[in-house]
Amino acid sequence: MDLFDFDTQDELSYLIEENRFKGTDFECYRHTDGRGVVIVVPYGKLYYAPKFFDKANSDELFDYFLACDGIDHNNHDWQNESDINQLKFHHIKWHQDTIWMFGKMHKLPRISAWYGDDDKPYTYSGITLQPSAWTDRLNLLRDELELVCKRRFNSVLLNWYRTGGDYISWHADDEPELGINPMIASVNFGESRRFLLRLKDNHATKLEIPLHHGSVLIMAGALQHHWQHSVPKQKKVDKSRINLTFRTIFN
Repeated sequence: MDLFDFDTQDELSYLIEENRFKGTDFECYRHTDGRGVVIVVPYGKLYYAPKFFDKANSDELFDYFLACDGIDHNNHDWQNESDINQLKFHHIKWHQDTIWMFGKMHKLPRISAWYGDDDKPYTYSGITLQPSAWTDRLNLLRDELELVCKRRFNSVLLNWYRTGGDYISWHADDEPELGINPMIASVNFGESRRFLLRLKDNHATKLEIPLHHGSVLIMAGALQHHWQHSVPKQKKVDKSRINLTFRTIFN
């Protein structure tokens, strides 16, 4: 059985084999909340809950994030939309950014939005994002994560992967404004996508975690300073995935 295709009565037990995360040598045990497992890796830990949010709530949130005037988001060809920046989304201020690379301007292979406290701008890949105000649904998600993370995040970066052709390359969330050992909490809705991690100084040490509809993944400890992560292309994926990464920005 593949990790992308499990549906057992006790999914958490399925993820743990002899106190290890399935198919790896990394220590793994149940979190006390009963919804996820903790994976122990060099320099940090991960919390993984494949179905943190139930299907009904996940479906409702997915529709909320992509609601747009005059468009059925489930049957629209988003990848060939001429200018997403001009569309009127109901709830989220989606925007496709561009970066300067190899002497040319290139559109990022995903759509993004930045929300948070009004004094928390965020800079990555040469792009500085000014936060939009929290919405009711984003605050709902922030409240849920606070129960697990024992902290209240002040910012969230939303990434929309329109199809498997959208991706994010190897990187670490280690910008100075995130602090010394940032905790990053990732919430996912829509199509399942592969999430890869590797040690910066030893790429043979790696881990793959499938991020499903309604899943939560939390990265903690010194992980961002020693590991990189990516979401690679997947040609067979033809539907959207919404990823929200909650974080704390320090002035």
